[in-house]
Amino acid sequence: MNRPNDDTSRALIDAAHRLLTESGPEALTVRRIANAAGMSTMNVYSRFGGKDGVIDVLYRDGFRRMFEQVLTVPRSDDAAAHLVDLMSAYRNWALANPAYYGIMFEHLVLGFEPSADSVAFAWEKMGEFVARVEQAQDAGMIARFDDWDAAGVATWLWANCHGAIGLELDGTGGDGVDWAAVFDHGIRIAVAGLHPSVALSRR
Repeated sequence: MNRPNDDTSRALIDAAHRLLTESGPEALTVRRIANAAGMSTMNVYSRFGGKDGVIDVLYRDGFRRMFEQVLTVPRSDDAAAHLVDLMSAYRNWALANPAYYGIMFEHLVLGFEPSADSVAFAWEKMGEFVARVEQAQDAGMIARFDDWDAAGVATWLWANCHGAIGLELDGTGGDGVDWAAVFDHGIRIAVAGLHPSVALSRR
């Protein structure tokens, strides 16, 4: 996908970012993006093909922003504990950026589908997490499976994170659920269950 990078394009993306963070994904209409940038709607169409083209840039930007923060987690000699810390940082980012998270994972913009290039970019970024799982396997803290590669293990851990985070962002359970404790204990149990002494004991 061609991504224009002139001053007008950057101003439109900056305006869309403000709308997204201040008013949520539903604010991302062509007219509101153009108005927020002080421009005509034609600029949105000529540079991005419409609303979805702008959202596609925000989708990519969300993955960039998320991993910039998550990967600042200091490495640890305990590779399994490091995975827990990474997933906790992932939760913290999601809770601080629910609008971005909604575009990236919750399909909050009706009808929007990310471009193939943006999906590839997202999976490239997720590869950073796969690499950390491989490092934990190299350290003997995560089991190696004949029929399940590191990408599969990473995806399963991510699914555990996403499930809990999605429920928390939806407000499920109200004040009756301590989602921080649910997430922390759940992720620690998930990682502990992948230790070779546990994961391979019944195979």
